[in-house]
Amino acid sequence: MVKVITYGTYDLFHEGHYRLLQRAKALGDYLIVGVTTESFDEARGKLNVVDSLMTRIENVKKTGFADEVIVEDHVGQKVEDIQKYGVDIFVLGSDWTGKFDYLKDFCEVRYLERTKGVSSTMKRFSDNKIIRMGLIGSGRIARRFIPEAKYVSGMEFAGVFNPHIESARKFAEEMDCEFYTDSEEEFYEHVDAVDVCVPHQFHYQYTKNALVHGKHVLCEKPITLNKAEAEELFKIAEEKGLILMEALKTAYTPGFIRLLSMIQSGVIGEIRDVESAFTRIMTEKNTRELTDPINGGSFTEFGSYTLLPIIKLLGKDYKSVRFECFKAENGIDLYAKAYFNYGSSMATAKTGIKVKSDGHLLISGTRGYIFVPAPWWKTTEFEICYEDFNQNEKFFTKYLGDGLRYELSDFVSTINGHPKGGFKLTRAESIAIAEVMEKFLAWRSSTPIEEGKVIE
Repeated sequence: MVKVITYGTYDLFHEGHYRLLQRAKALGDYLIVGVTTESFDEARGKLNVVDSLMTRIENVKKTGFADEVIVEDHVGQKVEDIQKYGVDIFVLGSDWTGKFDYLKDFCEVRYLERTKGVSSTMKRFSDNKIIRMGLIGSGRIARRFIPEAKYVSGMEFAGVFNPHIESARKFAEEMDCEFYTDSEEEFYEHVDAVDVCVPHQFHYQYTKNALVHGKHVLCEKPITLNKAEAEELFKIAEEKGLILMEALKTAYTPGFIRLLSMIQSGVIGEIRDVESAFTRIMTEKNTRELTDPINGGSFTEFGSYTLLPIIKLLGKDYKSVRFECFKAENGIDLYAKAYFNYGSSMATAKTGIKVKSDGHLLISGTRGYIFVPAPWWKTTEFEICYEDFNQNEKFFTKYLGDGLRYELSDFVSTINGHPKGGFKLTRAESIAIAEVMEKFLAWRSSTPIEEGKVIE
C-alpha cells in the first residue's frame, strides 16, 4: 500500500483545494490529510483564517478523497507523522517548491502545480467571499505581493495590469501568473479588488479609475501627494460603499500596534517629542527616486513612514511645520527634515536616499521615553526607559516576511464586513500625511537649489 500525506489550512474551501486533494489521492492507495489549527497558522504567518477548524476538517472529509484526517498543531510534526504513519509520498502545492526538501530523507517529496484560473465556486459554509485581487503595476512592490499573498486566507491573485505589455508579460512569467493585460478595462473584468503599485504620481488616477469601476482599492503609500485628491478618493469610496486603504505596512504590524497601545496607556506620561528616521543609500542611478525632479526624492519615498508615528501620537492639528533638505542638481531632496510644532510637544521626521542615519524611533515623555531600534518601521522590539534604569523594560514581537501580509489581511477582512484595522490607519490620518507631502513639495519647488545645499 502506497501512503500519501499532505497538509493545508483549507480555509474557505474552493476548487483549487479540491483538485489538489484529488491529484494527491491519485498518487497512492491511502491519503492522509493534515489540517492546521488556527494557532499554528498564526504562528507560521498564515493570517485571516475564517472557517473554524471543525468546518475545515468537515470540508476535507466531504471531498471523499481523504482516508484519514489529522490535525497539525506544531513545528516538526510533519517528520513525526511521516514516520508514525509509514508515509511513502509527501505532497504539497508548487507554491512551496523547495521548502520541504528536507523531508526527502524520510520519503518521496512531490510539489504539484497549483490550479490556475479556478474560481471559488466550491467554497462552502461561509458568507465570506474569496477576493480576486489584481495588481496595477509590476514593479518592486508588486513582486513582494506574490510571496506574501499566499499567507492571507480569503484572497486569490487574479492577475496584473500594466500599460506596457512587455512588463506585464515578463512579470507574469516570473511570478507564474496566468492573466496579464495592458487593457485597464479588461483587467477590471477579472478582479474584485486592486493593489495600486505604481509610482506616486499615478496613485490618484489609477485609484480613482478602480473605484469608479466598483473595485476595492489598496493603494501604496503615499495614497496621493496632495490633500484634495486624497479627500476626493475617500469620498468616492464612501459613496460607492467600497473599501479604500493606504498600504502603509508599518501601521498594520503587530509590533507597531503594541507600541502605540503602550504609549497611549500612559507608561511614559505626556508625550513631548517624537523623532523618527528612515534613510537608505541608493546606489542605482536610474531609479525614479533619483531621476524624477517633480515626484522623486527621499521625502516622498520614505516620509509616509516617518510621519506615521508623529500623526498617530500627536495628531494632525500641528501649529506649524517647516522643512530643510540637501538637494541634488535636478532639485530632488537627497536628505530632508520636517519639524513640527504642536505647542506643548514637537516632532522631527528625517529621510534620506544619499545620506545615512540611524533609523530609530524615539518617543520622549514626562515620565520616561521609548526607544525603537532600527529598522523601527519593522517593529520587532522596543524598550521603555525611565530615570531609574533598573525599571527599564524590553518588549519583543514578531514581524513575519516582508510585512505586506498584515495589511492584506486587514484589507480582505474589511471587504468581507469584518473590519479589524480601521483604527490602525484612519482616513483622516492618510489625508493628513498627503497634506504634509503637498506642503513639502510646494516648499521644495520654491526653494532655490543653492539654498537647498546641493550635495553629490
